[in-house]
Amino acid sequence: MPTRSIETVSIGFIGAGRLGKALAWSLATAGLAVRGVASSIEQEALDLASRIEACEVMPAQAVVDCCDLVFITTPDSVIAQAVAPLRFRAGIGVVHCSGATEVDALATAQAQGAAIGGFHPMQTFADPDAAVASLPGSTITIEAGDDDLDGLLVQLVERLNCHVNRLPPGMRGRYHAAAGFTTQFINALFYESARVWKTWGAGEADAMRAMLPMARGTLAAIESVGIARGMPGPVSRNDVVSVEKHVTALTDLGDDMTAFYRVLCGVTVRIAHESGAVDADAASRFDAALARGIPAGCP
Repeated sequence: MPTRSIETVSIGFIGAGRLGKALAWSLATAGLAVRGVASSIEQEALDLASRIEACEVMPAQAVVDCCDLVFITTPDSVIAQAVAPLRFRAGIGVVHCSGATEVDALATAQAQGAAIGGFHPMQTFADPDAAVASLPGSTITIEAGDDDLDGLLVQLVERLNCHVNRLPPGMRGRYHAAAGFTTQFINALFYESARVWKTWGAGEADAMRAMLPMARGTLAAIESVGIARGMPGPVSRNDVVSVEKHVTALTDLGDDMTAFYRVLCGVTVRIAHESGAVDADAASRFDAALARGIPAGCP
């Protein structure tokens, strides 16, 4: 596609779920021309278009025909299926917003002369309105074999007040898994914490009221001084006795709970050792404390 300014580019969406809404609304708020949206669920398309002046609900082929840049924001499993029946032209840009799906899912568009790429905002989209508010300052991973499309995507990232991350082909599965550690796995951590709180009669709301401020404090420390120096807890202060007490206290809650604790605490031991916060001898004592009570033959 020819090099051009984003000011002159008309943008369309195929797919109007949570990510599609948040991205379309963000681009429109940034002053860009979002002209069309198509969705297999008409109400979703109407909801997206209702908040953007001059944006119309139309068939997917009409979005392709009237727009210069088309975002495929369908579920990952149907990206290729959504693109396959459409007719593309040389000069159009077509990008998907999946973190895990390789860009070659858009191969049928590329075969017809379209420039294809990936545009994955590293943000959560459970609530589109919250995502619009949290998107500025986020990182957006772009991938495009075409230099002109790459330049256009960089302009979009900058207009959204975000940061560019580039990803080489073949890395999307690994990249998306890495993102999961700091997104949905946080939910798993809070779930396990709340499960422990419930053992003495407290509720999930009680646990969240106590844990969320601490989690925010930890994130602030990581942002300020880095992963290793921003790590709280007994390992960071070389407190083996507390870890021993944790293992003992969790034993009655089942093997899955203690195994989960051992894995996570073991990672913090590695972080502390690699950063020099604890020496090799201390790391060995932590490992021994975590190993106590593990049945023979278990990892």
